Amino acid sequence: MASTFSFDIVSDFDRQELVNALDQTNREIISRYDLKDTQTTVELAEDKITINTSSEMTLTAVHDMLQSKAIKRNLSLKIFDYGTIESASGNRVRQEVTLKKGLSQEIAKQISKLIRDEFKKVQPSIQGDVVRVTAKDKDELQGVMQRMKQEDLPVALQFTNYR
Repeated sequence: MASTFSFDIVSDFDRQELVNALDQTNREIISRYDLKDTQTTVELAEDKITINTSSEMTLTAVHDMLQSKAIKRNLSLKIFDYGTIESASGNRVRQEVTLKKGLSQEIAKQISKLIRDEFKKVQPSIQGDVVRVTAKDKDELQGVMQRMKQEDLPVALQFTNYR
């Protein structure tokens, strides 16, 4: 019984849940009294969200709504990378929120080093924007998962392809 077990560490999010969270945010913007006449828009592009509103105060309110809807839909707040607030035409403000997806090379190296240092019987390998972790014992892999959940990294981690 010399079989090995493995799983992948990835940074991803469920796009449909994000679409649903944005839809709920847009509905709440329409119905909230303090945001009714602000003509606020929240638009989703391929890898970013654009928020266009009348003031920084309403922008903060939209942030709060978006974050609460994302949390209710089990989306990590680490996927949102808020850009700078820029002025738009007609005394309005605009902000682009970049959606973070995939592990950067530096974070993948950091994860790999952490696993190598703390778990001697486990082999991490970086494959693009995924870290594959292999071991002969499933308990070792579960220990790695628990340790990675405790680590505070700037990206949201998921564990996929467990076999």
